[in-house]
Amino acid sequence: MTTDDILLEAEEAMIKTIERLSQEFSSVRTGKASPALVENLSVEAYEGTVMKLKELAGLSTPEPRLLVIQPWDAAAVEPIRKALEASPLGITPRVDGKLIRIPFPELSQERREELVKAIRKMAEERRIAIRHSRRDAMEQIKKLQKDGKVAEDSAEVAEKEVQKLTDQYITQVDKHLEHKEKELMKI
Repeated sequence: MTTDDILLEAEEAMIKTIERLSQEFSSVRTGKASPALVENLSVEAYEGTVMKLKELAGLSTPEPRLLVIQPWDAAAVEPIRKALEASPLGITPRVDGKLIRIPFPELSQERREELVKAIRKMAEERRIAIRHSRRDAMEQIKKLQKDGKVAEDSAEVAEKEVQKLTDQYITQVDKHLEHKEKELMKI
């Protein structure tokens, strides 16, 4: 393994961390309807088969505070309703024939503050994951140097590059967090 391989591996891990953060943030309710809130919800349909909601139904937002779920199979309406009620989102679905409607009430200031705390915790977990990627890359570079497979100055350059990547991706986490906080606190 070369220092370039180590750098690539570290950057891939950091990119996956940012993608994971985006997924987590998209599932945080902001007071407006979004298919991302429920699309990855697991639904037990068809004799114990667990599927993602987006695989069972079409999701749309005809109004800013209304999410409509239209199952492709009418038999899936009840399992979808149960999964929505059991989810930690705190939403109450209304079954309307073959459609499921989910109204989203305005968030209270207290609830907004709770959500901001939650997303800050998520962001810190992702920063830690990025720092773990940095630590792993640094250890691999030091091992290559110790084994004599890379010169000291090349190892030093690679370590600086790893640190630059770390700073870059932590900045991205901070930007995502700032954007989501503004979105949550906007009334």
